[in-house]
Amino acid sequence: MTEILVHDVAAGGVSIDTRVVDHPAWPELKNAVEEIRVWQSADGSIDFETENAPARADADTALDRIATAVERLSPLLPHAAAYHRALVADLRKWADGGYGVPDFLDSLMEFHPAAERVDGRQYLVVFPMYTQNGNPDRNLEAVVLRMVWPEWLSELEATRYDNPLFCGITFEDFTSGYDTNSAVLFPETVAVREAPERFTWGGIFCDREAARFRRVTEAAVDVLGVELPEDIKEMLGDQQRCQQAFVLWDMVHDRTHSHGDLPFDPFMIKQRQPFWMYGLEELRCDLTAFKEAVKLEAEGNRHGRDVQYAVLFDRMFRFPVTGDRVRNYDGLGGQLLFAYLHKHDVVRWTDNTLHIDWDRAPEVTNQLCAEIEKLYRDGIDRPKLVHWFAAYDLVSTYLAPHPGSHWAKGPDALDLSKPPRKLVDDVLPDEFPLSMFYEALSKKLKSVIASTKGITPADVERAAA
Repeated sequence: MTEILVHDVAAGGVSIDTRVVDHPAWPELKNAVEEIRVWQSADGSIDFETENAPARADADTALDRIATAVERLSPLLPHAAAYHRALVADLRKWADGGYGVPDFLDSLMEFHPAAERVDGRQYLVVFPMYTQNGNPDRNLEAVVLRMVWPEWLSELEATRYDNPLFCGITFEDFTSGYDTNSAVLFPETVAVREAPERFTWGGIFCDREAARFRRVTEAAVDVLGVELPEDIKEMLGDQQRCQQAFVLWDMVHDRTHSHGDLPFDPFMIKQRQPFWMYGLEELRCDLTAFKEAVKLEAEGNRHGRDVQYAVLFDRMFRFPVTGDRVRNYDGLGGQLLFAYLHKHDVVRWTDNTLHIDWDRAPEVTNQLCAEIEKLYRDGIDRPKLVHWFAAYDLVSTYLAPHPGSHWAKGPDALDLSKPPRKLVDDVLPDEFPLSMFYEALSKKLKSVIASTKGITPADVERAAA
């Protein structure tokens, strides 16, 4: 990582390569944000009439500390100066309006981390926001992060996997909303008066993804008795190598949502669909990344093989046993991948040991990708409901539906006079329950999965030591 050394009196004589988290203004900002967070309602407002409400003067003091800290830290980050000015203005506007539902649209529109992706570049981000897979409320959050944009990744994006909005990022420090399972920073989560016409960036924390991948995979390999190839053992012991695998996986996955033979709106943001449709979409994107990784490995790219096993192990070992069983579409995708490989004899659970045919794994995994791609291509010519049933048939070929499922009984068991979105109500919360294999694995990995909440690479290294 390289930074131009520039000294600034306003920053206390430190250079812009100084870590933001080492500046005395950062703990001031972080502590003030934590004060305000506990006063906020779910929509981000502060109600001064409640029993445990703060005095208005206390809220003003805390907010002033945040704004002052941002101004002190901003000279360290000249590339984000316009954002910080707008951020301070939004903070002041929130206070002047009596701390109602926050609106940080103006500062959001000034934050453009994807406009110039520089490896190692720091950012200070403060927004009222929910954190995906973390805190559902729009509390104020502060996070310091670094961009991950090595030359080899930049070259692949420019020549092969165009994704101008994608930002690979790592944590430097964060407030409570990120002491969770959240590993993304998305503009859609920020509290604003109206959604902008388009978003210009999306960030994924590859360090957290890599850290929890290492911890869960190592535990699963131990529990299942998997014999790993030497190079994959080395990968699991190397945080930086895993981060590089995840940032490449994420970049290809992210662009795949808008590439391929897509029936309609792959993100399904404005649609209500059965959760297996979301599961298939996420799995399609992961398996596309896997397929591209096979090609990259064949071309001599050293990251290609790592991506393949990151996808396989995270999908098979972590996804199915993470989270609850209510519309768990990522878990469903992991179950489907394992079942497909099992039925095609790539994985075998024999003598209380999981055996993997490493030679056949790429071919058969790509075969599942091709089946999902065919489903999508055929879906272009189908009515929505027919497409949903075709997708159900694909999943239920490999995963046993719940015995009480209406959808498993076919169209005759549903009231087809209802619009498709109403038929989603007939989907069971756990339409495809865990197999006996995963029921047992879930119990053995439960505490390990729980330990990955808020995980950072430092946590993994401390545990290893």
